[in-house]
Amino acid sequence: MVLCALIALLATLAWQSRDAMASLPFLRQRMKDGALAAMQTTLVDQSPWTTAQALAALAVTQEELAYAGEAKRLADHDVDQAFAAALRASTLQQKTLTGDALKAQQRVTELEAAVAQDQAAVKNLTPKGGDDLDVAQAQLGLDQDELADAREGLARVSGDQRGEIQQELSARDAELKKLESAQNNGELAVISVRHNRTLVGLLGAWQRQDERYSLLLKARDASEQSSQAFRAEHNRLEAAAGAIVSTGGAGGTDRIAGIRRSSLERQLMGIYNDRADTEARLADVYGKWATQVTLQHRIAAHLILIQIIWIAVILIVMIVLCAVVRRAAEHESLDLRRMRTLSRILRLAIQVAALVCILLVVFGPPSQLSTLIGLATAGLTVALQDFILAFIGWFILMGRNGIGVGDVVEIDGVAGEVDEIGLFKTTLLETGNWTANGHPTGRRVAFNNKYAISGKFFNFTTSGQWMWDELRVAAPADDIYATVERVQATLADATKADSALAEEEWRRASGVYSLSQFSAEPAVNLRPSGGGVDLVIRYVTRASGRFERRNMLYQLVMDAVRAPNRVERSDVTAPVSS
Repeated sequence: MVLCALIALLATLAWQSRDAMASLPFLRQRMKDGALAAMQTTLVDQSPWTTAQALAALAVTQEELAYAGEAKRLADHDVDQAFAAALRASTLQQKTLTGDALKAQQRVTELEAAVAQDQAAVKNLTPKGGDDLDVAQAQLGLDQDELADAREGLARVSGDQRGEIQQELSARDAELKKLESAQNNGELAVISVRHNRTLVGLLGAWQRQDERYSLLLKARDASEQSSQAFRAEHNRLEAAAGAIVSTGGAGGTDRIAGIRRSSLERQLMGIYNDRADTEARLADVYGKWATQVTLQHRIAAHLILIQIIWIAVILIVMIVLCAVVRRAAEHESLDLRRMRTLSRILRLAIQVAALVCILLVVFGPPSQLSTLIGLATAGLTVALQDFILAFIGWFILMGRNGIGVGDVVEIDGVAGEVDEIGLFKTTLLETGNWTANGHPTGRRVAFNNKYAISGKFFNFTTSGQWMWDELRVAAPADDIYATVERVQATLADATKADSALAEEEWRRASGVYSLSQFSAEPAVNLRPSGGGVDLVIRYVTRASGRFERRNMLYQLVMDAVRAPNRVERSDVTAPVSS
């Protein structure tokens, strides 16, 4: 609520201060007599030129620039006439001088005479040279400075503004010389508008054209009002001049002054008439310019409609593809659960692709494409790091120290036989760890291959796929040590060939032949139980035949436990693994 109240307050203040954005003269509030209200900084109204100059800066196309050039030419002529009218009007306003003004006029007359004498003296002394010439030139400079100060004082006390008007005219001429060197070459309207290929660009061009059209209409109305005002001023002076002629005038000096005044008024009438025609032509130029902007407005509207059609086409294609995918997922001959999952994924991908296409239509391709690609790549690397590690881990698993299909391994505490090694996943047939009975549990377990890099795995398979297996047999506590010796001898005879072959292959696989304490001999451990003693037997066997070997060893161990004497070597019919 506080933020909403703040926004409302700021919007109100922005609305109240919106007139600060009125950079064009005709947008400012005018006084009743037509002069600019408190914004006029010059004695001569230069609003036609400033208006044309400001609107010319908004021109975009070649057609608009042509109208802008014509408007600037007419406005320049109008302002020149305004300076001429201001100088003549200032001359007409001169009255009979009295008091301080008369004294200032007399002082100016005296100084003008002194300056003329000084100039004549300098001219006479120039051929001779010497110190007299330097003195005369210094005196001339001093008198000229005093004359300038006296004229400024006379203008101040008499209200004569011709000097200031002349200074403004000189400043304007200097500004025009600078502007003449700046040239702006635009493109045709159709080509210029087509540069805005995105919907946002076209909407921005539409808005700028609308603002430019509104400004041109206001400039046209202002020029028409100025033309009517100059017509009215011309008619007023013409009526006043007719009244003076009809009444006649006095003779002598007053008659000469009246004739001069009448001449100035005739000149002002001609200037006002010319300015009225110029403002009328300027209004016509602004009207044609506004018509050209209207045409460009239609071109922009046409392109905006085409972009909206493209967006509609993209949405239709997205809807159709999503419907096709949804219908295909409901096919009876396919796995419904998998197809529904695949359908959701495909529909999401289609919607994302449609969103990207719509964003390209609305905003266009990004200007900083390389930066965007870098940021997108970095984001995808972070989001897909598991898949990247899994892909790299696949190469490690395929290497010399990796694993293969059929190996007995343990990954993240789950043991089993390797069923499949894919690019991203390793699939096991779970059999439990080495203490279990070794039968498959019937479950397939999948692991991401990144465990080969960021985790750990155990491979219990050598070149012959040897592994440790375990048996647990209950034995009576009586004469347990003799029983253990018989079991140990039976196991040693039955697994002698396998143990030797396993030791040899393990040494060859490890590349180390100095393993003095390495042994694959079977071991019998005692574990006390409630009714006697459990014999925990560990031995080496091939992974492929461990179930047959376990059954055979169970029979031999049970016979050794029951026999009072050691089982003879000839009675042991244990097959040797090849």
